[in-house]
Amino acid sequence: MPDSKINSMLMKLPDETGKGDVMAATSVLQQRANEIRNNSINWQSYLQSQMIGDDDYRFITEFLSSDGSKRDSLLQDQRSQCAKTFLSLLEHISKDQTVQYILTIIDDMLQEDMNRVEIIREYAKKKRENVWSPFLNLLNRPDGFIQNMTSRIIAKLACWSRDPMEGSDLTFYLTWLKDQLQTPGNEYIQTTARCLQMMLRDEKYRLVFAGMDGVSVLANILSGRINFQIQYQLSFCLWVMTFSPQLVEQMNKNKIIPILGDILNDSVKDKVTRIILAVFRNMIEKPEDAAMVKENCVAMVQAKVLKQLSILQQHKFDDEDIMADIEFLTEKLLASIQDLSSFDEYATEVKSGRLEWSPVHKSERFWRENAPRLTEKNYELLKMLVHLLETSRDTLVLAVASYDIGEFVRHYPRGKSIIEQLGGKQMVMQLLAHEDPNVRYEALLAVQKLMVHNWEYLGKQLKKDPASESSSTGVKTKG
Repeated sequence: MPDSKINSMLMKLPDETGKGDVMAATSVLQQRANEIRNNSINWQSYLQSQMIGDDDYRFITEFLSSDGSKRDSLLQDQRSQCAKTFLSLLEHISKDQTVQYILTIIDDMLQEDMNRVEIIREYAKKKRENVWSPFLNLLNRPDGFIQNMTSRIIAKLACWSRDPMEGSDLTFYLTWLKDQLQTPGNEYIQTTARCLQMMLRDEKYRLVFAGMDGVSVLANILSGRINFQIQYQLSFCLWVMTFSPQLVEQMNKNKIIPILGDILNDSVKDKVTRIILAVFRNMIEKPEDAAMVKENCVAMVQAKVLKQLSILQQHKFDDEDIMADIEFLTEKLLASIQDLSSFDEYATEVKSGRLEWSPVHKSERFWRENAPRLTEKNYELLKMLVHLLETSRDTLVLAVASYDIGEFVRHYPRGKSIIEQLGGKQMVMQLLAHEDPNVRYEALLAVQKLMVHNWEYLGKQLKKDPASESSSTGVKTKG
């Protein structure tokens, strides 16, 4: 499907910010918006205090007293006055309660008819003013409702208007959304995620978001403890991003497959299951690089997706798309297993960061045949192993990574110097003082492999008393 058709299809997806969405109606923002709509604003007092002019007073009172076709006619006849009034009210009134009300009725006006965004755009263009400035400034207000209702309006203007958001304005807004997602205890996170869902349907916006480390942010949040609604919304964001094949590589770097695999295995909500399967399908279908497709398939197998697919096949889903995705993924993953080499399996495991004692680690043949391949792509896998030694808190990962470092050194002639250059020797030696005995043991074994020459003698010594860390101290080493 051509890019233009994909973008058109994505932009026509259900908005999920509309009144028909049950979850939207129960969000904190919508609950408060319902309360705010019932407020009574004394526009006469603003007129008498000269905070608003006669024309703004006439328009706002007429607008609020009309609905349906009468409001359509009013907006058609007074497009310029509408934009002028709303922007003037936001500029000249500072009281939080009134600003909340103005923003709510602007959002309602746009929600009723998405083409009304052009009213504001046309006015700003005519006045040669920046259409974004009045709204971006409101994102700095301390009131959470004002910030987030403004954010909804900005997303609608950016996604529904003929003129896209660009440059520093776009960077500022996407950075604000990213920061809000990461704000602890953000009661409006559902609204933040909805705005991002809208924005990322547009390829221009998702490329900018990805460029500011957005995929990493989504991965970190999805790795934590969040409710199923946020799981769905952020997975939706990843799904629309997979329509840009170049972003799938970023998802691999941020271990999206194992993260979503964990959520899929625990999910009890069909909507979450459906969107994750859609992400996985795109990660196989969209990339043109066959090696990346293969890597993604292997990663899914290791994330136990195949097992979950088998369970899901027993369910009766009303949605035909979800059944089609289950069949597609099952077929592709089963085929990938047939072509899977032990090195492919090992490389995918290292890249996932989830090392365990899978058979390849303890296979003498594997290391004899594949140790040189760990130097490929500028020592990519070795660097990942060293990084795991430095950053992981998982004792199993630390033990296995230490063992692998030692086996590489044992089977590759220049292994010792390469590991030293990559900082691996220092990392392993630091683990000699680790609190976990298994980590200490594997670290000690790796250090000895980095130092000794007589491998056969070392093996015999370790077999005599593998539980004792002191049994191998008499091994001949070079200083």
